[in-house]
Amino acid sequence: SNSDYTEAMLAPAECIRGEVLHEGDRIKVYVVEVRNSARGPQVLISRTHPGLVKRLFELEVPEIFDGTVEIKSIAREAGSRTKLAVYASQDGIDPVGACVGTRGARVGAVVNELHGEKMDIIVWSEDPAKFVAAALSPADVKSVTLLPGSAKACRVIVPDDQLSLAIGKEGQNARLAARLTGYKIDIKPASQEQELEAIDAQPDEAPEDAEPQA
Repeated sequence: SNSDYTEAMLAPAECIRGEVLHEGDRIKVYVVEVRNSARGPQVLISRTHPGLVKRLFELEVPEIFDGTVEIKSIAREAGSRTKLAVYASQDGIDPVGACVGTRGARVGAVVNELHGEKMDIIVWSEDPAKFVAAALSPADVKSVTLLPGSAKACRVIVPDDQLSLAIGKEGQNARLAARLTGYKIDIKPASQEQELEAIDAQPDEAPEDAEPQA
């Protein structure tokens, strides 16, 4: 009978750009919301929601399912790239290794389901500098300085040859790292490090010709 089926709606905005779906395709989706309408429950589903990646890893990684590995943070640009910060609640467990699996089998299953979306899996740290440095992977980071003030911001120095990798194509790597960590990240090449330190060392004095503020 028809009552065995629940109709679910995949809105165009919730589809992965460039993904072609055909009638009868079996796909995994994330349930965003269940609404009650006059015609019965309406299920809103998504292929772009970060929660889909989280659930796919739960299906593939027993350690996430049983809670020994936790997904602490996730940043996603659907169809292109996701960054995942993971943490082991027990000593002796490699959280990244658990998610990657033997010969990449676990992460490979998630990537296949999402038709090749890239997955960067990094170790979460409660130390913001460490977390930001890891989040900019695969780029190497020389130093992370947290900037004073109320906003969560930091300056990252990278070797000159790592600058374009740290920023990423069209800024994607830096953008996802910022979203993953919750920090505004200013990336500078090591060749500018001395200049920046000199500027930081100067006391904040108003220029002499500045008009006094009323």
